[in-house]
Amino acid sequence: MKELLIKIRDQINKYFVGKEDVTEMVLTALLAKGHILIEDVPGVGKTTLAKTLADSIDASFARIQFTPDTLPGDVLGISVYNMATREFEFHEGVIMNQIILADEINRTSPKTQSSLLEAMAEGQVSVDGNQIKLPKPFIVIATQNPIGFLGTYPLPEAQTDRFLMRISIGYPDEGSEILMAKKHLSGELSEKAEPVCTAADILKLQAQAEKVYINDSVLKYIRDITELTRTDKRFVTGLSPRAFLALTDASRARAFIEGRDYVTPDDVKAVALNVMVHRLKLTNEARIGSESPEKILRSLILSVKVPMEAQSGR
Repeated sequence: MKELLIKIRDQINKYFVGKEDVTEMVLTALLAKGHILIEDVPGVGKTTLAKTLADSIDASFARIQFTPDTLPGDVLGISVYNMATREFEFHEGVIMNQIILADEINRTSPKTQSSLLEAMAEGQVSVDGNQIKLPKPFIVIATQNPIGFLGTYPLPEAQTDRFLMRISIGYPDEGSEILMAKKHLSGELSEKAEPVCTAADILKLQAQAEKVYINDSVLKYIRDITELTRTDKRFVTGLSPRAFLALTDASRARAFIEGRDYVTPDDVKAVALNVMVHRLKLTNEARIGSESPEKILRSLILSVKVPMEAQSGR
């Protein structure tokens, strides 16, 4: 299965150039059955990343461009009355796909934003009193413009907490950007990525990632990091139990990608910032003092004692 993960990673990196670390995080979230929030400026390849992921694993894909007038029915679907049959017919929304790109999610209203909550939490949607199961694997990749851009609505805490991790893509380095230009000029980037596996293969990988062992000392290590965010006065609130479980799942997925059947503290450190940072909000005093959640989290993680016995697994 390690070889299959390498094939998926290499296929994505063929089209999503110069951001191997981002690809690694996306695969981690996919294996952990988690959703991804990407916050970045327009034009850095967010859509390319989501579409290439879907093509590489032969999953159904849909993109919805959120605008201020986007309605929940555009996401979930609506029932339309058929005059000929005199019955209501359900017209599926974009949510009925395996990979969903929710583009510029913070440009739409809070009501429409919240229409994603049930789908992200339970893998189903409720429309007109009917519960509809979503296809598996199911992952929402939402993009948002940095807060303060014209026409943005901040995501409520209840929704940001549903995203397993937040990723920032950033600008490519010089070599990667020139390589991107060459692939663009040759037409390579306009080609559709060929699938290297099926969606059923991803379900098998997810099941194997769930079997990765995590011993009590590593669980306590994760819990100690979580607890420090709850007592640090620079945060409005600390990490929730859901965040604790999310960090546990992401750490197991990371260990699986590294080819191990057990979690080490290094796996936790590798994913901790991406899992935690979007769930924490600074107090006014901390913002005035030019603090940043990333800087505080790095300091807290370094202050937690690493369980050395966990390095060898069981």
